[in-house]
Amino acid sequence: MIRIWLDRLYLFSGYLAGVFLIAIFVLMMLLSAGRPVGFNIPAGDDLVSWCMVATSFLGLAHTFRHGEMIRVGLLIDRLEGRTRHVIEIVSLLIGGFFVAFFTYYAALMTFESWRFNDMAQGVLAVPLWIPQLGYSGGLFILLIAFIDELIHVLRGNLPRYEKPKPKTAEEAVEQAIQSAV
Repeated sequence: MIRIWLDRLYLFSGYLAGVFLIAIFVLMMLLSAGRPVGFNIPAGDDLVSWCMVATSFLGLAHTFRHGEMIRVGLLIDRLEGRTRHVIEIVSLLIGGFFVAFFTYYAALMTFESWRFNDMAQGVLAVPLWIPQLGYSGGLFILLIAFIDELIHVLRGNLPRYEKPKPKTAEEAVEQAIQSAV
C-alpha cells in the first residue's frame, strides 16, 4: 500500500514539474509575442523564475527514481557483490544527509517567510512562501525518495534507480538516446 502511495507521489511530483514547465513556455511565448504589440504581463519575469524553480525541484524525486540523475560511476561501476552493495548504501546515506540538510533549511526559509509575511519585491506583491513551496516541497519529496531507496537497498535489493548495463552496442546507443546524452 505504501509503495503505491510513494510511487504516485513521485509521479505526481513529476507531473507537477511538467505543469510548471508548460507554464514557463506559455508565459515566455506571451511575453515574446506581446512585446511587439504592446501587450505586457506585469511581473512576467518573476512568474517565469518562480516556475523555473518549481520545475527544477519538483522534478528531482521523479528524476532520481527513474535513474535519470547524473551519476558518476567511475568507482562503483567497477565493484561487484557485497562491496558494491555497501558502497551503494554509503552513497545513499551521504546523498540523503545532504538532501536532508538542504530540505531543513529550505523548509525553515519557507516557514520564516510565512511567519514574517515576507512579500516579493517586484511588481506583483506575492507572499514569498508561496513560490518557495515548490523549492522546499520538491526537496522534501526528494528526501522521501532517498529514504525510500535507502530502505530498499538496506533490505538487500538492487537500487531501483540503476539501469541495467547494455549487453550490445545497440542497447548502449538506445540508452544514450533515451537519456539524451
